[in-house]
Amino acid sequence: MLLSKRAEMFLSKEWPAYFSKAKGCTVWDLDGNKFTDMSIMGIGTNTLGYCYSEVDSAVQRTVLASNMSTFNCPEEVYLAEKLLDLHSWADMVRFARSGGEANAIAIRIARAASGKDKVAICGYHGWHDWYLSANIGASKALDGHLLPGLAPNGVPRDLKDSVLPFKYNDFEGLRELVKRNDIGVIKMEVERDSPPKDDFLKKVRELASSKNIILIFDECTSGFRETYGGLHKKYGVNPDIAVFGKALGNGFAITAVIGKGEIMQAAQSTFISSTFWSERIGPTAGLATLSAMENEKSWDVITKQGRKIQNGWKELARKFELDINIHGLPASTSFSFANGNNIEFKTLITQEMLKKGYLAGNLVFLSIAHTDEVISDYLRKIEPIFETIKECQDGKDILSLLDNGVCHSGFKRLT
Repeated sequence: MLLSKRAEMFLSKEWPAYFSKAKGCTVWDLDGNKFTDMSIMGIGTNTLGYCYSEVDSAVQRTVLASNMSTFNCPEEVYLAEKLLDLHSWADMVRFARSGGEANAIAIRIARAASGKDKVAICGYHGWHDWYLSANIGASKALDGHLLPGLAPNGVPRDLKDSVLPFKYNDFEGLRELVKRNDIGVIKMEVERDSPPKDDFLKKVRELASSKNIILIFDECTSGFRETYGGLHKKYGVNPDIAVFGKALGNGFAITAVIGKGEIMQAAQSTFISSTFWSERIGPTAGLATLSAMENEKSWDVITKQGRKIQNGWKELARKFELDINIHGLPASTSFSFANGNNIEFKTLITQEMLKKGYLAGNLVFLSIAHTDEVISDYLRKIEPIFETIKECQDGKDILSLLDNGVCHSGFKRLT
């Protein structure tokens, strides 16, 4: 159902795969085994931790009052108002229940508003035809945008050259792309692995404005992790449309597309509609999550705790003379080793930490449930594995330490 949760992305045989319950940053498998989640935390959905009482209680009240009706739920209006309060540049909102849907909505609206088909993209934006079409005729065009090996099978060939990737922080590359193509939309992540350099975001904004191109920021992953709202607020650069997902509902399905009124009005000139976008749980969870985030100052907490983990990794790397690279926001951080063998080392970490009661690899999505004690225990448990990695870089055979081979690094067909 979800590539990022497939067992082979972690361990081919030992990974538990299914859970019975979760609370805070703890997950129990079907056999009752207990694990501390120092991994993807629901693919970054639960910044408040699993089973956060304020959010879950609000959802439970909604279920008892009925999730669906012939009428619309007022919570969608309240949530829209809240999102617009947080982003004064925006005027209108459309809701969906998944990030891929929200990204497709944003593209449909932007294409309708611009009257143009071609889209320049930078980042990962879901599974829909419009995005995967970038790999038609150039099968590796999307390899540098999070997931390598995405085949465009089933995507109409006529969509070839309608979506054109560019590299993050390569403004000259983007400007050349715009010069050579009739681009109507630029869609990009604000930040993923590295921060903007040399006023990159401001230059993109200026280019889009000067060429009458609609600028979309995909904040499905970055939203509400370092600011109360979109990460673009940190850099002082406003898009024409922004897309939010993941953390917005703390594990419940709610995503949002917000934008300037004159652009969002184009939704009325096309057809964008779905039965379950009108259910009540998503907006209810969104409202309760935003309230809890504000009370907890969750974006500050997870950023601070993420920096502690990053510093812990750096200290272990110094101790064992490993050349380490740290990537991403502190609240959604990862690391890699400059000397290579990163997939093998990631597999080793996952294998050995699982034996110690941890879900772990080289990526951590932080939640407010990741307390100082949790982080200290995690760093103590991972320390001897860093020592083993040093031994492997000095000549020890890493493959001989893996019980069942190497995990997958991207999309691979199952055999």
